[in-house]
Amino acid sequence: MAHKVDICGINTAALPKISHSESMELIKAAQGGNETARDYFVLANMRLVLSLVQRFNYKGNSDDLFQVGCVGLMKALNNFNSELNVRFSTYAVPMIVGEIKRFLRDGSALKIGRSIRDVAYKAIQARERLVKAGEAEPSMYEIASEIDVPISEIASALDAISDPMSLFEPVYSDNDDNIMLMEQVKDLKENDDKWLTDLSLKEAITLLSSKEKEIIILRYYIGKTQTEVSGSLNISQAQVSRLEKSALGKIKTRIS
Repeated sequence: MAHKVDICGINTAALPKISHSESMELIKAAQGGNETARDYFVLANMRLVLSLVQRFNYKGNSDDLFQVGCVGLMKALNNFNSELNVRFSTYAVPMIVGEIKRFLRDGSALKIGRSIRDVAYKAIQARERLVKAGEAEPSMYEIASEIDVPISEIASALDAISDPMSLFEPVYSDNDDNIMLMEQVKDLKENDDKWLTDLSLKEAITLLSSKEKEIIILRYYIGKTQTEVSGSLNISQAQVSRLEKSALGKIKTRIS
């Protein structure tokens, strides 16, 4: 007997298994209006949905994510082109994951403007691209340069989509000895490390060329986009991007 695993109230051992050729036949039948084939195909692919649901650390009812994932599965079934040499799972996974992410983004109890959410997710995607490109953990400056958005907007957007945490949240517990978050909060505005970093940053900026210095000030102190800087300095956006990256590299080398 197959090992029984209950996820979202479903016994995975009872789910049918189908081969690739059977899958293609069921897809064609389902897209042709055969509801029995559609139901069987969806049932056979529930393992795929369940495996993707488990990727998300969702604090609510996992059944909600499963239902949303099934919506993505149905969309994939409706739009899949069986004539292409692509396995259904390869096509379906990003559609299911996208549907779940959309639910998590739009279904938050705290309503956040779409433009703010878009900036946050662009920043997250940019970070992933930079990491995959072989870089170390990218700085906010590098992410801002990558997506051409002021760093202040990125910081606000990322903060907006973060889950709030209570100051009374325990961060350490040893039997009855609990340490709460509020006990670990301290003022980081003034300390020796920050003073030295600020001093190094100011010194690094003075070593930049006049054009690089202008771009850094306009981008990160005034908050202009690369397009706006391009108009202010009467140079192309490509030049702005190149000079900005050069300046950031020099600053990073100087203060690291």
